[in-house]
Amino acid sequence: MDFFRHRNLVSVALIGAAALTLTGLARPVHAADDSGSKTTLSISAKAPVNTMDSSLNTDAYGAQSLNNTMEGLYRFTGQKLKPAIAKQIAAPTNDGKRYTIDLKKTKWSNGDPVTAHDFVYAWRRIVDPKTASQYAYIYSGIKNADAIAAGKKQPSELGIKALGPYKLQIDLDHPIPFFDTLMSSSQFYPLNQKVVEKLGDQYGLSSKGMVFNGPYKLQNWKVGDTEWTDVKNDSYWNAKHVQLHKIKYYYIADPNTGLNLYDTNVLDRYQDLSGDTARQLAGSKQFKTDPSNSTSYLELNQKKIPALKNAKLRQAMALTINRNELANIILGKTGLPAHGLVPSKMSKNPETGQDFTNDPQAVADRKYTAYNPTKAKKLWQAGMQETGQKELKLTFTADNLDTTKKMAEYIQNNMETNLPGLKITISTVPFKTRLQRQASGEFDMVTSAWNADYPDPTNFLDLLTTGNSQNNGKWSNQAFDQQEKAATTTNANDPMARWQNMQAAQHILTQQQGIIPLYQYSTASVTKPGIHGFQVTPTGQYDMGAIYKK
Repeated sequence: MDFFRHRNLVSVALIGAAALTLTGLARPVHAADDSGSKTTLSISAKAPVNTMDSSLNTDAYGAQSLNNTMEGLYRFTGQKLKPAIAKQIAAPTNDGKRYTIDLKKTKWSNGDPVTAHDFVYAWRRIVDPKTASQYAYIYSGIKNADAIAAGKKQPSELGIKALGPYKLQIDLDHPIPFFDTLMSSSQFYPLNQKVVEKLGDQYGLSSKGMVFNGPYKLQNWKVGDTEWTDVKNDSYWNAKHVQLHKIKYYYIADPNTGLNLYDTNVLDRYQDLSGDTARQLAGSKQFKTDPSNSTSYLELNQKKIPALKNAKLRQAMALTINRNELANIILGKTGLPAHGLVPSKMSKNPETGQDFTNDPQAVADRKYTAYNPTKAKKLWQAGMQETGQKELKLTFTADNLDTTKKMAEYIQNNMETNLPGLKITISTVPFKTRLQRQASGEFDMVTSAWNADYPDPTNFLDLLTTGNSQNNGKWSNQAFDQQEKAATTTNANDPMARWQNMQAAQHILTQQQGIIPLYQYSTASVTKPGIHGFQVTPTGQYDMGAIYKK
């Protein structure tokens, strides 16, 4: 899921005072309504919500909003997976290819029952080519999903059916080792067919007319809003454990504004900090970093710029980046150097318990991302000669956030300094625009990021398979595809064999620099005393129904 992001708080007050002059904004429009309330939480967001349609959302900010307001079969609270609408976490039968799941009797926020049919409808909708979901691929492995996405079978043939109003049967083409964690993802949430069909192509673009089955309801929101509110959903089956009555979100792009709002108690939590802001707050007792299963990387458009199909050029570009300097200085120690696409501390060798990123092959492959300007120049000159290029001009598209701008400038400077004939022009755009340009292929070079939908290396490696809708740079490698396919099909029931497949796939991707890894995210934040329950999940989100204020 795509997304971006030695002074104490006494010093912050001074910064905040300056922010009023710099930004002209003292507080959001509705911020004073219930400041300091024990049942209201005010929190920052680094990007607006682009859609509330779980079939169409592709970014982590929308996923968090969906997680707040919707619920599937299972839910993560911190690292623990718990039954949600399902009565219990079901064990598979039929050699791991069938799940029979009993559902609790729960309700939508309008009083309609949440039934097995709501899951059947939602799942068929997302794999239907007419929906044009970029996430249809995540259903691969569920019976007939691939054939449906390819237009060879009908959505009604998907391996899911209702055995009654509160019983589901799910059939797979082959076992899916990470099936349980996959079911917590927003792409597998139910949908109220009556509501979706009534709203038509406007569904998910406004909270008006929508219904929710999660801890909160979204109110008075439409696409483009910079403030939005979640209110407690009294129809939620577990409402008695939801202590907050309201969560108020404020989109804050300027860090000076965010610091001011936090210091003046408008914000209870200012999150997604990085760069100078993170460094300013790092000494505070209220500062905390949460490691996240997410990786930032560069995509190079090989379809638009044929020269970028040359592996030596991509390898040279990767070697110009000092990832320790990027993570520690540019990002203010809110990231970890990334040497591959798969993040650290997410998956372990099933026999030895060794982290995926510390596997001997992965360690050996760090030579492809080690800062080495001398080698980079030689590879670049060889690649330019092979492609017949004397110069290469690229537009570097990045989010228009302060830290992202600085990162882009850092990369631009390093590459232009060390790679003769390379000229990079930076184009900073809003987050939504960057996503649109990636999806449509309107870029030369772009910052990208992926946040785990489920904690398994395949969730990252699958992105780069040939034809994947998230493979925006159009890198393609047959051997890589074969290893990934074996990990998810042939060897799905053999933990060590699939581990070796995934390591082999990561090796090919890293050696070829199909994408250029940059850093692994750590979510940095400051939170007022007395606020508890913020535990990051393996998918990089928070179960906001578990948050409370003392």
